[in-house]
Amino acid sequence: MRRILALSASLLTAVPAMANTNQDKVHELEHFFEHATVISGPSLVGCTLSGGTETTCFSITVKSEPQSYTPGPWCPTSITDAAVKGGIWLKEGQVHDVDGGFVSNLSTFYDDDTWQLYDKDTGSVRVTDTQASCEAAARPDVDPEFNNYCVQCLPEYMPDDATMTYVIPLEPQDTKRSNPVRFSGSGLAINGVRLDGPAPVDAILAAHTIAPFDDCGGHVNTHVGYHYHAVTDCLEGADGGLDALKIGIAMDGYDIFSHLRKDGTAPDDLDDCNGHATDGGGYHYHAGSAGSNAILNCLRAEAGCASEDPDRICDASVRPSRP
Repeated sequence: MRRILALSASLLTAVPAMANTNQDKVHELEHFFEHATVISGPSLVGCTLSGGTETTCFSITVKSEPQSYTPGPWCPTSITDAAVKGGIWLKEGQVHDVDGGFVSNLSTFYDDDTWQLYDKDTGSVRVTDTQASCEAAARPDVDPEFNNYCVQCLPEYMPDDATMTYVIPLEPQDTKRSNPVRFSGSGLAINGVRLDGPAPVDAILAAHTIAPFDDCGGHVNTHVGYHYHAVTDCLEGADGGLDALKIGIAMDGYDIFSHLRKDGTAPDDLDDCNGHATDGGGYHYHAGSAGSNAILNCLRAEAGCASEDPDRICDASVRPSRP
């Protein structure tokens, strides 16, 4: 009987200790996201992860509006425009300015004479300049009407009350296989902007369209709003106690650090998901290079949920239709 009473007492003291630990983590998250446009949270919720594990997550609802800069521009309007009038595009690991010269040289750039994004007589670039045209051109099966267009969607196309809610495990639940980032995205940046999976470049190029990112590596779709496909110098990280800056949290709960260390070098021991374990730092990721079109290649642990519906109960084991 004494042993049973002692065990019960130890369990009663363990529960508050765990609660205190979790609340400490929530306070850390509040500090980490203090420069994001947070609508609610972070708060503790129950969740079911992509592998079916039921655990505790934190939930945070944000507007995808970086506070330190204004997103854009994306598409130049003339083949005489300088780089300041357009964004960037990625090819074979390199970042290219989408200026007027880039647009006029696409047939050479891709060795395909079908490319013709501009009017030969006026030099005007064909740009999706309405919400309807952006949605028709930005989908995976590009509307043929918008072949040979520079595709951009503007932040003002989003409803004023549009938000995204991220439900991410407090403690990563490792798996024995790499997990795709397609549906959940890679994670959430320190400024509240979604760190997405790779852009569907093959589908974009198949329609002879270009969907540039701005100089900060982001562009807009009308489901998740402004989001990143590349991490550039625009994203200021926080000191995460390691030799690189912490720029976000992956959808599986592991931290994401900058591509380069503070000394300007890149880690040379990353696994296929861009992660590694270090003394004192445990396992964590480093964002891919800006030209890689892969902030993370995959996730090492079970992912949580990203949803336009702040009231959705997170069950990531059920494949979502959006985003």
